[in-house]
Amino acid sequence: MSETPRRVLVVDDDPEFRLLHAELLESFGYAVDVASDGVEALALLSPRVDLVVMDAAMPNMDGFEVARLVRTDPLVADIPIVMVTGLAGKQDRLRAFDLGINDFINKPVDPNELQLRARWLVSLKVAQDEIKAHRRELEETVQIRTHELREALVEVEAARLKTEAAHMDTIRRLTLAGEYKDRDTANHVERIGRFSEVVARSMGLPQRTVTTIRHAAPMHDVGKLGVPDRILLKPGKLDTEEWTIMRAHTTIGAQILSNSTSEVIQMGERIALSHHERWDGKGYPYGVAGAEIPQEGRICAVVDFFDALTVDRPYRKALPNDDVVGMMTEASGAHFDPDILGVFLDARDEIEAAQAEYAEHPRQD
Repeated sequence: MSETPRRVLVVDDDPEFRLLHAELLESFGYAVDVASDGVEALALLSPRVDLVVMDAAMPNMDGFEVARLVRTDPLVADIPIVMVTGLAGKQDRLRAFDLGINDFINKPVDPNELQLRARWLVSLKVAQDEIKAHRRELEETVQIRTHELREALVEVEAARLKTEAAHMDTIRRLTLAGEYKDRDTANHVERIGRFSEVVARSMGLPQRTVTTIRHAAPMHDVGKLGVPDRILLKPGKLDTEEWTIMRAHTTIGAQILSNSTSEVIQMGERIALSHHERWDGKGYPYGVAGAEIPQEGRICAVVDFFDALTVDRPYRKALPNDDVVGMMTEASGAHFDPDILGVFLDARDEIEAAQAEYAEHPRQD
């Protein structure tokens, strides 16, 4: 099957020149359309035209104006234009080049020159068309690949969220295991996580840190798994030996949580080890002080104290919030980081709302 001939539009108000140029171009193997003036030329022009051979001097609309309008139309702006003219002035030629006319042929036209110019400019148009087609194919491919990538990312994100949910569920079950032995603190771990989240957010910490501490703080007492029930559930005060064993829940918890690749569990390890340290260095297990205590440990120290004293314990009844807040205020700068305690007190309304949300309900045996 033969290739479709390339199409040339011949524009000339002189019938003899119009016919001559058309016959020459047809003899070169081109399909030819003709127009008698610029207005007709614009009506016939379309992207399927590969070359315009046009007279310069025409009535109504000359070749310069036609060229200007062609170059402003995105659909046909790339079509090469050869101006057939008797104009020899430098200014006319400069004007023509400024308007985007590609080449000139002087009247009367030399057939060999017309053939060479037409061949070169049509080849240019063919190359431009191939580039456009390739660009369209590339854009379509990019769109397809982008759509596929979006779908893949959605699937990956869904899988990540599912994995993260399972990860958090495992962590929650671990923290609950640590609290399960203490039958009076069913919602303690939930409150500690929520209180820590409120304080961290009120401190202006990054959202990633706020979310991490929300899930890590409940692990603070996971070391209770290693404390005997006779001590953990004792209805009275602990003696010196029992207190020493109870304090070991900090290091036991850190050991349970150690060497994890999880950011949440890593923070949980730091909290488990440090949430009983004091700002003045008189806490345990290591007696570190001030900013040497991890920030998350200092946050947990505040919220854990508040929660521990505002719920019933085997050896005492819960204290009113106001009484506990008064005790904490007196211990600012000694037991607690004063800045973190200040944030906690400023956020007291939100803390007490969370306290009510996770209020204790007696556990059914």
